[in-house]
Amino acid sequence: MSKTILITGASRGFGKLWAEAFLKRGDKVAATARNTEALADLIATYGDAILPIKLDVNNRDESFAAVAKAKEYFGSLDVVINNAGYGLFGTIEETTEAEARSQFETNVFGLLWVTQAALPIFREQGHGHIIQVSSVLGVVTLPLLGVYNASKFAVEGISETLAAEVKQFGINVSLIEPNGYSTDWSGASATQSQPLEIYNGLRTAFAESGSQEGFWGDPEATSEAVLKLVDAENPPLRLFLGKHTLPWAKQVYADRIAEWEAWDDVAVAAHGN
Repeated sequence: MSKTILITGASRGFGKLWAEAFLKRGDKVAATARNTEALADLIATYGDAILPIKLDVNNRDESFAAVAKAKEYFGSLDVVINNAGYGLFGTIEETTEAEARSQFETNVFGLLWVTQAALPIFREQGHGHIIQVSSVLGVVTLPLLGVYNASKFAVEGISETLAAEVKQFGINVSLIEPNGYSTDWSGASATQSQPLEIYNGLRTAFAESGSQEGFWGDPEATSEAVLKLVDAENPPLRLFLGKHTLPWAKQVYADRIAEWEAWDDVAVAAHGN
């Protein structure tokens, strides 16, 4: 049975790949983008099955209007995928106030506005699936991406809480957590803080780690996983994408638990009774 899906940030990268995968199999897609001209090829191929919507997710009113437009056009809405976002590269010390605020406006607040807009529709229908494109960096961290890491940690907290709140209404919530992929996330889509020379060694090591063979995943390979997630009767709260994610998360959490256990006597004593 075909589904109606709204996906933000659909002009390129994961968003466009997944939009096309949905359309190919007969789903209907409301595709939002700041520049809808980038969707011209999909419109030419799939016609009325795709609804292009110009949207800056930073604008709360526009976000609500976009979701309402998708529902009105297609008559229903089954899935919302919050994919819009970008990477901010720079150490914590290098990051300006404007850069930090802009990162959170898009990655966190933009996602929040679209989510809030979809919830009343899903509650009225008695079903719906909200999918948040987070990152493995919402579970673990890397240097030079501190504010980006923080934005994805925020998305994780919002979404895990939301899942508990809306399950009673028949609404599912999932987080997609990719490792690094060969999209333009770290290229044209990214923002770079003004570098301080003192961190050049760290930047060199970071670049070298990403140059290893097999480090970056193939974006095309993600579409089948996303289709399975959308079709799942009982979708998971979290879905890792890529071969590096689970081993990395397991190691980091093992280290965290070991440290927490080492300090547990201090923690328990601090309870006071």
